[in-house]
Parts: sequence; C-alpha cells; structure tokens
Amino acid sequence: MSSSVRSCSSFPSVESALREPNGLLAAGGDLSPRRLLEAYRKGIFPWFNEDEPILWWSPDPRMVLFPSELKISRSLRKTLNKDHYQIRTDCSFSQVMHACAAPRKGQAGTWIHPEMIAAYTALHEMGLAHCVETWMDGVLVGGLYGVSLGKVFFGESMFSRVPDASKIAFVHLVKQLQHWEFGLIDCQVRTGHLASLGAREISRREFSQKLETLITQLEPGSRWNFDRTMSDTRA
Repeated sequence: MSSSVRSCSSFPSVESALREPNGLLAAGGDLSPRRLLEAYRKGIFPWFNEDEPILWWSPDPRMVLFPSELKISRSLRKTLNKDHYQIRTDCSFSQVMHACAAPRKGQAGTWIHPEMIAAYTALHEMGLAHCVETWMDGVLVGGLYGVSLGKVFFGESMFSRVPDASKIAFVHLVKQLQHWEFGLIDCQVRTGHLASLGAREISRREFSQKLETLITQLEPGSRWNFDRTMSDTRA
C-alpha cells in the first residue's frame, strides 16, 4: 500500500488521498463518535469490509445533491401523489441500518457490518445520525440513513423492498432539508440512481470549501421531526 496511506491517530490532508483506488486516504483508527465526527467535518468517510482494517476515503470528484436541484420524474411524482405510504423519521434506526446491510441481488453482502451498525447507532443516540423511513400498511418498505452536521447531510445508504420506496424517503428528506436551509447532501460517489434525482459531481476542493462554510460548529443533536406537509413534498 502506498506510503500516503497510513494508520491514523488524526487524519492526513484530503489532498493526499490516492487517485487509485480513488480517494483512499488512511487506514486504521477506530469508529468512535469523536473520530467519525472529525472525519465527516473534513469530508472523509469509512468504508471497509468486515475482515479489513478500517479504511477512510475522500474521493475526487464527489457526488452531491444541492437541495434546490432535486429532480422528480413524472412517474415518481405520481407515486408521491398517492396516499398509500407513511413517512417516519428516527423511529426505527436499527431496522433501517440492518435493511441497508441485507444482501442485494448479485451481491454476497454489503460493507454495513456489525461494527458499522454499532458506530452509527451511537451517533444516532447522540442525535447526529438520522433515518427517514417509508412505511406501507404498517410495514417498513424503504428508507435511508446518514449523518447531519451543521447544514450538511451526509447520506450513507438506502434500501427499497418495493419499487420507489427509497426514492419516496429521499424526496421527503430533500424537501425537508431545503425547508431547514441545508446547503448540501453528500452522496459520496456517483450512481445512476442518484444522478436521476439531480445529484452531480463536484471537485473535492469545492466540496471541502462547502463544508467549511456549512459546518461552522457542532451543535447538540436531537431526534428529527419533519414539519413539511404532504402538499409541500408533492409540489
């Protein structure tokens, strides 16, 4: 492994991250709340398999969504206009993480293993990690989770058990964050799914500059309660 990737007591500059694999910055450390919060403030996130050391990443470019740039397709808008689902926030964080961790078609598993679940559950208990849930007929069918610092939401993962369930949760999230005057949603790396919703890539330097502006201090967290109406989301 390149000498620029080293065990971390504190993180190296994100500009020293490798180009290949894109964004690999450091290895080692732990997943304590203190270290995770330090990482997110600098635009760094953990991503590693269960049998690996903890790996820390800061890719360039970075996939982000500016809340005002959300795109809602005609078919998704029709789904949003129905009343067959219910949105809940921070009610079933553990269930959402375990659902995101479940094996997906063509994959043996995901990187969301017990160590990661414990780490983000600790942040959730501090009011800094949140989930948005889509329920239908009393059953959790989709959702997402991530970390909220300042006016930035760092999205981590989402899942769907029925078509569009994660997109429903995502649209409600974006509309609420826009109402709360959040400036950025971090999507980490490019996917067609996120691009279809309006996310785009920006340079790591621009991303770092946005974080400096939008995360000025860490305030005590609390459980989320959305105050947008259904008509606000469908608009």
